[in-house]
Amino acid sequence: MSMIEGEKIGYIRVSSFGQNPQRQLDGLKLDKAFIDKASGKSIKRPQLDELLHYVREGDTVIVHSMDRLARNLDDLRQLVFGLTSRKVKIQFLKENLTFSGDDAPIATLLLSVMGSVAEFERSLIRERQLEGIALAKKNGLYKGRKKSLLLTQAEIKKLKNRLAAGETKAQLARELNVSRETLYKYLKSN
Repeated sequence: MSMIEGEKIGYIRVSSFGQNPQRQLDGLKLDKAFIDKASGKSIKRPQLDELLHYVREGDTVIVHSMDRLARNLDDLRQLVFGLTSRKVKIQFLKENLTFSGDDAPIATLLLSVMGSVAEFERSLIRERQLEGIALAKKNGLYKGRKKSLLLTQAEIKKLKNRLAAGETKAQLARELNVSRETLYKYLKSN
């Protein structure tokens, strides 16, 4: 029995707001596209959640590459098997692979191998990034992330007085437009 012919749905994920999402599925005729602007390690991918609710039997989800869809191998396998169990095809352009649920055992092996390779590549990139940061620190070129809260000693004293007078750290953090955790660390270190 053949699958119902459904919509072609694109999923695009870029790591930052500065990246161009259009290049991932450029030139493809899609019925609908879902675009997340989030790090691959983030579990918050609202557009992926929307896509998972939207797709129906017979649809084909098209993704540029496996690493754009999943955070790790377990996530990849869960997403692919979850979609294909609902009779939704998933196509990865870069790897030139399509999964439909009635795949031969070799397809499951390819999914695991290719997913492992993508996960390994991400870990190598992260390792090189950390090595670069360590080298830059050693050479005095890395200053780290810009502090989100810069206060003078007088301002810190005023904050501590306000806390002593009964104001909450949550109120002060909102007023300063920082997280409570940032405020806690700042007050503790000064």
